[in-house]
Amino acid sequence: MSDSDASGEHEQGGPGESGAESRPSAAAARRERRGTARPAGKSAARPGSTRPSGKAGDKVAKPAADAKGTPTPKRDQKPKKASVLARIVRFVREVWAELRKVIWPNRKQMVTYTAVVLVFVVFMVALVSGLDLGFKQLVGLVFG
Repeated sequence: MSDSDASGEHEQGGPGESGAESRPSAAAARRERRGTARPAGKSAARPGSTRPSGKAGDKVAKPAADAKGTPTPKRDQKPKKASVLARIVRFVREVWAELRKVIWPNRKQMVTYTAVVLVFVVFMVALVSGLDLGFKQLVGLVFG
């Protein structure tokens, strides 16, 4: 293997090559070669494609003449609030949607997490009780 092979350069017409184009080794060369074989990017239209150019949810833009005939909305004008019942229903739907996104722990994980919490609580109770007993003895000696 020569230095030129290590750098990604290949000699043309060497032994074992059949005169066909050599395989590009650099990413830029691969992109360039790929660009000559087919249209670049998603925006290029494929022949025989009947797909619209925009996304499925895109709305068609209105002509500028219609936009000029309508008055500009006031900034200080507050939008109407929905009824109390509608807002409650919306809140419940959003909460339900968020709860569906949660990855709930399985039984083994719940047992592990519960054990960790109980051990931590027992440790903290022992620590606070020990400090309380120690301060009680110290106050008894100083003021007692």
